[in-house]
Amino acid sequence: MRFHFLFPLVFILFAHAVISSDSEFKMETLAEGLDHAWGIAVVSDNEILVTEGVGRLRRIVDGQLDPVPIKGIPPVFLYPADLTQGGLCDVALHPRYNENQLIYLSFGEADKDDPSLNAMTVVRGRLEGHNLVDVQQIFKAEPPRKTAAHYGARILFLGDGTMLITSGDGFNYRDQAQTLDNHVGKIVRLNDDGSIPDDNPFVGIKDALPDIWSFGHRNPTGMALGNDGMTIFEHEHGPQGGDELNIVNIGKNYGWPLITYGLDYSGSLITPFTEREGLEQPIKYWVPSIAPSALAIYQGDMFPDWKDNLFITAMVPGDLRRLTIIDNKVVGEEIMLSELGRLRNVVNSTDGSLLVATDGPDGKIVRLYKD
Repeated sequence: MRFHFLFPLVFILFAHAVISSDSEFKMETLAEGLDHAWGIAVVSDNEILVTEGVGRLRRIVDGQLDPVPIKGIPPVFLYPADLTQGGLCDVALHPRYNENQLIYLSFGEADKDDPSLNAMTVVRGRLEGHNLVDVQQIFKAEPPRKTAAHYGARILFLGDGTMLITSGDGFNYRDQAQTLDNHVGKIVRLNDDGSIPDDNPFVGIKDALPDIWSFGHRNPTGMALGNDGMTIFEHEHGPQGGDELNIVNIGKNYGWPLITYGLDYSGSLITPFTEREGLEQPIKYWVPSIAPSALAIYQGDMFPDWKDNLFITAMVPGDLRRLTIIDNKVVGEEIMLSELGRLRNVVNSTDGSLLVATDGPDGKIVRLYKD
């Protein structure tokens, strides 16, 4: 059996260069005054949906923020100290949104029987004007937790119409990321109505939840489908160092907390191992941490040099990372938009531009484009 060890105060050297921005683009602001913007869904050429952590779903239409939030959003549980975790998180469109107007929302939800507990929950509903109607719960992470941290909460539809949902480790429950009887530190796969696909890897396995797709994650907040329609990229927050970029495959164990390139916040070891047999390795990790918050794979034609590049928003110290990937290996990293501070999300727009959300109580959505 092979083990690789991690010791404190060891500096890691990376095989690829990290450069400041050399990309040429223009930037314009589409919306300001957003209270902890989190999720973005591009509805059409002229309409965007944006979630605010405080529990509002907003529309940007023709480049203008609609002053009237969408009604019918379920109550959300938000970390009271600084409003940065929990709350209303991701928004995703059903693959046939133009036919059914269904959207999906992830959020922190207080337990109805015990207000000291909360859970990451996903609902779907139908958008009618300024109202969300026919709201149904399709997923709730089990068991509920006492902590208000590490929700994951990213939603991604796959080409077969099923969906992946990330569920974090709740900060204090990391050991449960290695057991299959809970949703702690997991990615789950569901049908669009919340039912469980028959070909999930742990269907019929004793003491395993059948909706689990992969496990051993810490706080996976970014996920995107490669332009090949098959490769699933995911990133997650490490502890003190050790943020990861992974390729997620069915039934695999991504190691947390048995292996990590990070340390505990106290500076002590969580584990001496960075590698163990049977546990997946990231295709990239960051020491020190960058606090990755979202990712997108460029799909447009506006920036030919960006084709198939992976963009990651980071919150520490705050920038946009452009990664060049060849044969599932990161061979280049460019730092962009460091002047904007903490960044929360990045998505492709219909015209080939990129939309980026800044974090904080007075957040904004900016558009990266060129003439």
